[in-house]
Amino acid sequence: MKFHDFKYERPDYEKIKIEFKDLVKAMKNSHDYNELKANINKINKLRNHIESMATLVSIRYSINTQDEFYEKEKEYWDENGPHYEELNSLFYKAIVDSKFKEELTNDLGKQFMSIADYSIQSFSKDIISELQEENKLTSEYTKLLASAKIPFDGEERNLSGLGPYMTSQFRDEREKASKAYYGFFKENEEKFDELFDKLVKVRHKMAKKLGFENFVELGYIRMLRTDYNAEMVEKFRNQVSEYIVPAASRLFKRQQERLGLEELRYYDENFEFNSGNATPKGDSKFIMNNGVLMYSELSKETKEFFEFMIEHELMDLETKPGKGAGGYCTYIPDYKSPFIFSNFNSTADDIDVLTHEAGHAFQVYMSRWIEIPDINFPTYESCEIHSMSMEFITWPWMELFFKEDTDKYKFTHLGSAIKFIPYGVLVDEFQHIIYENPNMTKEERKLVWRDLENKYQPHKNYKGNDLLERGGWWFKQGHIFKNPFYYIDYTLAQICALQFWKKMREDRKSGWQDYLNICKIGGTKSFLDIVKEANLISPFEEGCVSSVIGTINEYLESIDDKNL
Repeated sequence: MKFHDFKYERPDYEKIKIEFKDLVKAMKNSHDYNELKANINKINKLRNHIESMATLVSIRYSINTQDEFYEKEKEYWDENGPHYEELNSLFYKAIVDSKFKEELTNDLGKQFMSIADYSIQSFSKDIISELQEENKLTSEYTKLLASAKIPFDGEERNLSGLGPYMTSQFRDEREKASKAYYGFFKENEEKFDELFDKLVKVRHKMAKKLGFENFVELGYIRMLRTDYNAEMVEKFRNQVSEYIVPAASRLFKRQQERLGLEELRYYDENFEFNSGNATPKGDSKFIMNNGVLMYSELSKETKEFFEFMIEHELMDLETKPGKGAGGYCTYIPDYKSPFIFSNFNSTADDIDVLTHEAGHAFQVYMSRWIEIPDINFPTYESCEIHSMSMEFITWPWMELFFKEDTDKYKFTHLGSAIKFIPYGVLVDEFQHIIYENPNMTKEERKLVWRDLENKYQPHKNYKGNDLLERGGWWFKQGHIFKNPFYYIDYTLAQICALQFWKKMREDRKSGWQDYLNICKIGGTKSFLDIVKEANLISPFEEGCVSSVIGTINEYLESIDDKNL
């Protein structure tokens, strides 16, 4: 069955509510463990179906935000999602309060039991109206980004469509494209500020209703961080500050020198070489054909996986009018199918999407044996280990895509990981400060952002761009609006992925086996347990960052970047 044949039908909430409550009652009244397990299986089948319907709407709406049918269905899920969440909380409560809790923990795993407990802590029917408001506001943000119609180079373009111009080898074109891009955010500054202000307030209100001091603690619980806390994250940020910020600053300095610039401006940052950035040497068909070859050679498991994705048309990759921004991977439980969404724009990002999102998709494909929807994927920071590591695991095949630009791509790719981590922890610290101080003014929030840029990204030069100089860069960072506290996850995973990069260079066979193992366990284990299973050093351990940064610096310094 192809993706377009996957059937969507809006569930009848009232009918489902009766069926769901009956099953929860049957769970509570189960006479023995076998009976309980049978009832849990029935309820998971129902939960998988609800999840599948919501996911189909989410995918089809993001493919075309102008589709009236799916726009209405998206509104339905924004409105009713919290009601389904309320049903889920009844299920979690029956699990946590079960007289067979010990058997359930042995059978379903400690991580699932923790997820059930955290889900109870983060939900109450008293916050349904706030959850609906939060959904509505995040959908408004998605629509606002997708509404961009920017006249440039003789055509009307969306934000993704400006990508190639923003990395042009002609500096004036980069500057013009960047001004047009950020001009959209400047024109809509009031809307972005207002949306975010409402989101901060509604999240704070939820936290207070649930008995928390502010949204920070609730944010961590919603992210299902079962084995680490804000203090541990702060220790990691300190390691980044000590080891990675200086390494990133050196890379930006080298970039300025090889570009022959007196100063590196914000619109130069994504342009690495005067000879042009590394780009794929063909169109999307060329990329996909080489993707087939790459995954068929990588392993028998990746060959089977990628053929499955193509056969069932489970990828929508090319940018087009009305399409949502960004890229993601999701999973449709009823069809045991991952789905990859992106916006190809003829830059190296297209290959990063093919490897990154395919890393997510491969993991969930290997975890299809799991029937509990909560643990098909692991928690977010663990998910990102699979995706970011896949980017490095596929390095031996990059010549297929980049040909003579391969060394250039690898230097940029590894360098970008180092440049990214300080930004990632900046986003995290920004959110901690914002949600600890929910009554900040819009101007104060921008000042916080700008101060943190000076701490983590001292190279930033926004001369000539009023919005960015005032601290407005974060408007474009969807996670800040839509997925609060989901960003440190990328940096934690990036450090793990860099350990995989080092591992694959030293012993590819055992490195691949470690990677395969953590794909197969899906979300049955917590972040730190997955790190342990992968034979990696925890990012919270003193010495984690220093264990890889030396090898990375050595590799980057061995490249004569001025001749690339």
